[in-house]
Amino acid sequence: MALRNAVLAALLDGEASGYDLAKGFDAPVANFWVATPQQLYKELERMAADGLIETRVVEQERRPTKRLHAITPAGRAALREFIAEPAKPTAIRDEMMVKVQAMEPEDAPAVRAAVAAKQEWSRARLARYERLRTRMLDGRSEQAYLAEVDRVGPYLTLLRGISLEQENIRWAEFALSVIERRIGARA
Repeated sequence: MALRNAVLAALLDGEASGYDLAKGFDAPVANFWVATPQQLYKELERMAADGLIETRVVEQERRPTKRLHAITPAGRAALREFIAEPAKPTAIRDEMMVKVQAMEPEDAPAVRAAVAAKQEWSRARLARYERLRTRMLDGRSEQAYLAEVDRVGPYLTLLRGISLEQENIRWAEFALSVIERRIGARA
């Protein structure tokens, strides 16, 4: 999947600045796509040149000029084309899992620290996702929310992010207990 498809999907919610999009890639979209601000700004330039988005400049009094991006009909068509294509299998590249895989007995304390850090990161991310879910539901039940909104995709991807972080936490708890037992057995 190209970054442009993730950007087009984000712009379905309305026009946004590059800064707003970058923040978005750090929150709800981050549960399925990651991009640096540099990658994002380069892609926005390419997308504008390809006619997939249009950009308007907004002058601000006490702030720098803001560039707002909106999806064009050509961008919507490109996104529909992407949606119609079969999804490619997910490829996971996780540096910490390589460390776990390669762990020798003497590496256990370092791997334990890496797993614990990942667990804390996942807990923080899960808390952020749960706060976002609460804001999305805005006091409604999940059933009411899903019956009222036009686009259910953002909610469904948020739920996937929640379940992924819950699983990361569960796995880390198990892995830490195994590593602790191994360290204790060697002591």
